[in-house]
Amino acid sequence: MLGGACVSPAHGFTVAIDSGTRSLFLQVGAGTMTGGNFNNRGTPGNNTTVNSVSVTVPAAQVGSGTALPMATDSTVFSSPWDGFAFCTSPATTGQVYVGGFYRVPGGSTAGAATLTVTTPLALTSTSGDTIPFNRIAWTSTGNSDNTPTIASAAFTGGAQTLLSVTRNTWFETCLAFRYLNSAVVPGGTFSGTATYTLTAP
Repeated sequence: MLGGACVSPAHGFTVAIDSGTRSLFLQVGAGTMTGGNFNNRGTPGNNTTVNSVSVTVPAAQVGSGTALPMATDSTVFSSPWDGFAFCTSPATTGQVYVGGFYRVPGGSTAGAATLTVTTPLALTSTSGDTIPFNRIAWTSTGNSDNTPTIASAAFTGGAQTLLSVTRNTWFETCLAFRYLNSAVVPGGTFSGTATYTLTAP
């Protein structure tokens, strides 16, 4: 059951939720929420969709140093918390929704959960050429969110901590990715996977 919400602007969009059965929920791009929004007793579920971001670099711009925005196949812009249009149209901005919650029973003194992302050192082409994963960065934002929940940064090519999530808290943000285009690389299709994980003590 959910109680009243309180927004904490010092930490971006975070909302206090009632204590309850110990649980974690993380949505990156597509997700599943049945029976309404979470603040109206909606129930989160599993969703195996893996969304992607991509960019095609024009030959004349390869290695120019001008960052290029990446597009996404995610279509999610509304918050599963309350249905608010938290992200701006992914089709035009490339924004990927990231949100979820950490819940524990009342009286629990459990520490915070941790949101991390892990990537390989490099994106790889079918011919074996590589681009360091740290050539991809993101800007974190959200409509009516003056202080992004996750800091804007770049991938490091390894594991990195994005956010500490206090118990009985919902969090969310929108990430727009860009390719930094800072080096000349061979032509080809390069790919790699960023894995987001929410863990609790």
